[in-house]
Amino acid sequence: MHYNRLLLCYSLFLTVSFSTVGQTVENLPNILWITCEDLNAYLGSYGDTQAITPNLDRLASEGVRFTQAFAPAPVCSPARSALITGIYATSMGTQHLRSEVEIPNEVRALPHYLRDAGYYCTNNSKEDYNFQDEEMWDESSKRAHWRNRPLGKPFFSVFNIETTHQSKIFGSDEEFYERYGHQLSEEERHDPADMVIPPYFFDTPVTRKMWARYYDLVTIMDRQVQDILDQLQEDGLADNTIVFFFADHGTGMPRGKRALYDSGLKVPFLVKAPSSYQQALNLVPGTQSDQLVNFVDFAPTVLSIIGQEAPDQMQGVAFLGEHQQPTPEYVFATSDRVDEAFEISRSVRSQRFLYIRNYLPHLPLIQPNFYTDQSEVMVELRRVLAEGDLTPAQQHMWAPTRPEEELYDTEADPYQVNNLADDPEYATILTEMRTAQQQWATETHDSGLIPEPMMQRLAEGRTIYEMVRDTKTFPIKDILGITDLSLPNEKLTAQMVAELMKSENPIIRYWSVIGLGSDANLASSVRPVLQKHLNDPFPSVQIKAAELLCQSGECDDALPLLIDKLDSEGATMLMAARAIQQMGEAAKPVLSEAQEKQQRLCEIAEDRSQYYELYACWALSEWMKQY
Repeated sequence: MHYNRLLLCYSLFLTVSFSTVGQTVENLPNILWITCEDLNAYLGSYGDTQAITPNLDRLASEGVRFTQAFAPAPVCSPARSALITGIYATSMGTQHLRSEVEIPNEVRALPHYLRDAGYYCTNNSKEDYNFQDEEMWDESSKRAHWRNRPLGKPFFSVFNIETTHQSKIFGSDEEFYERYGHQLSEEERHDPADMVIPPYFFDTPVTRKMWARYYDLVTIMDRQVQDILDQLQEDGLADNTIVFFFADHGTGMPRGKRALYDSGLKVPFLVKAPSSYQQALNLVPGTQSDQLVNFVDFAPTVLSIIGQEAPDQMQGVAFLGEHQQPTPEYVFATSDRVDEAFEISRSVRSQRFLYIRNYLPHLPLIQPNFYTDQSEVMVELRRVLAEGDLTPAQQHMWAPTRPEEELYDTEADPYQVNNLADDPEYATILTEMRTAQQQWATETHDSGLIPEPMMQRLAEGRTIYEMVRDTKTFPIKDILGITDLSLPNEKLTAQMVAELMKSENPIIRYWSVIGLGSDANLASSVRPVLQKHLNDPFPSVQIKAAELLCQSGECDDALPLLIDKLDSEGATMLMAARAIQQMGEAAKPVLSEAQEKQQRLCEIAEDRSQYYELYACWALSEWMKQY
C-alpha cells in the first residue's frame, strides 16, 4: 500500500479513538511548530493593513490568535534556548549570542520528554540554543520531517522559516528582486510610499523601501507556511495535529531585534487545534486570547496538552491542557551580549505597562555592531543622524546613554517613546515592577549579573546552572543591592565604593566599578582604588577599572593592560577589544600594538567558527577605521 495511504488510515484511526487528551500513544495528538524569524505581528489577522498574509489569516480564523505573546529575549539564541527547555537562558548561562555552554543532566529539553512519551521528534533545521545536545532530536537537519517517522508514532515537528530574517533585506534592488521579489505578483509587492514608518525611525525613501522589502518577505513566508500545512493535509494528518505558528522574536529592524521594547519582543502567535481537541483545550476557532504568554511557557504547555505535568525545573506555566495554570501578572525578558556588543538589560511586561531596567546605562541603545551596521537600512539611518534635527522620539532611539529605568504605558504609547519613570503619577507602578524584576532575577538566578568572562571561572567544574544556585559564589541579593546604588534616588559615595572594592567576591567588585561609571566626578575621586584593581585577580574587574581610569584621563597603565588582555581567550579577549573600541581617540597610543593583535584575531576568525575571535576582530576593525 502507498505510504501516504497508510498514514491516512492511521490518522483516521487516531481521530476515531480520541475522546479526551490522554496519555496513551494511541490517542496522543501530533504537535507541529512552524516558526519564522524576526517578526512582530505583521499579519492581516492582527489588523495590519499593510500585510498580505491570506494563509496565516485563514489559520487565525481556524484557530486562536494570541495578542500578548512575547519572546524572553529579543534575539534568536537565548530566545530559542528558553523555548526548547522551558527555562530562561539566564538561569543556565546561555544568554550570550553564539556561546556554547554546558548544561546539567537535570535540564532536559522538551523533545526528550516527548520521545519518552512515544513521540518522533524532528527539527528542520535551525537549532541555535547556545548549548549542544546531540540526543535531543530523532532528526535535526534540512531533511527532517514527520514523514520519516516509523509508522504508528505521533510526532513533534518543528519547521523554521528563515525568509523574514533581518539579513534578507540586505543588498541592491536587483539582488533583492532576484532572490525574493520575483516570487511576488505586482499586486503582492508593497509600495514604499504606502508604508507606515514608526515615529522613532527616520522617514526617507531608503527606509521606506526597506520596510516594503520586509513586508514582501512576510508575504513569501506566508506561502511557505501554507506549503507545510498542505503537506499535513496531504498526509491525512490535519485532524490529529495541533499547530503552533510564531516568530522567534520581534522585528529585525533597528530598535526591534536586540531591544526590550514590544518591537523586539512581541510576536504573532496562532494555535489551531482539530475539532476533536478544541473542547478539551478550550480553543474556540476564530477567537483571540489576551493572556500573557512567554516562550518559557511553551514546553510546559505541550506537556500539559499530552496530559503530563511539567518538571520542577521548568520555569514557565502551561496555558493550555490538563495542567493549565492561571495567567501570570507579568512576563519577563532579558537582553545580553549580541556579537561584540555587551549588554545587560531586563524587562517586565504586564498587560498594559512595560518596565525596563538598564544595568549598563552608560551604553547607548544603538551600539556599534559590525553585522548590523553594514546593512543598507543602518547606513541610511546613520547618514540622516549625522545631519541632526531629530524629533523627540528619534532622540530617544539615538541618545548616547540610557536611563537606569524606563516605564511605558503601552496602550497610550504603543511605540514606547514616552518614558514615565520620572513621572510621580506612575511612581507606584514603577516600584511594583522594579520589585517584580528583582524578585524574578533572584528566583531564576539571573546569571547575566555575572560578567561573561567570569562565569566559567567561578563555576570551577560545575555548570553555570549549578554555580548560580550557590549563594556563596553568587550572592544575588547583595549584587542587586549594589546595582541599585546607581539609581537616581540613591547616592553612591567614594567611601562606599572603596569599601565595596575590598569585597572577596569578584562580582561585587565588578559592579562597584560599573557604578562608578555613572559618575565621572566620583570615578576621579577614587583613582587610587581603580589603580589598585588593575591587578585584581579577575580580568573582568581589571578591564573595567582600566576603561574607567582611561576615561578619566589616566591611560598610562590602563592601555597596556587592555593590549595584554587581547592575548587572552574567549570573553576576556572580547571584553578588552570592545573596551578599546569604546575608548575611541583615547586608545590611539596603542594603535600599532592593537593592529598586530587584530590581524591575528581576524586570521583565526576567517572560517567564522571561532566566534569570540570574530567579534573581537570586528570591534578592533571598526575602531581602526577612523585612523
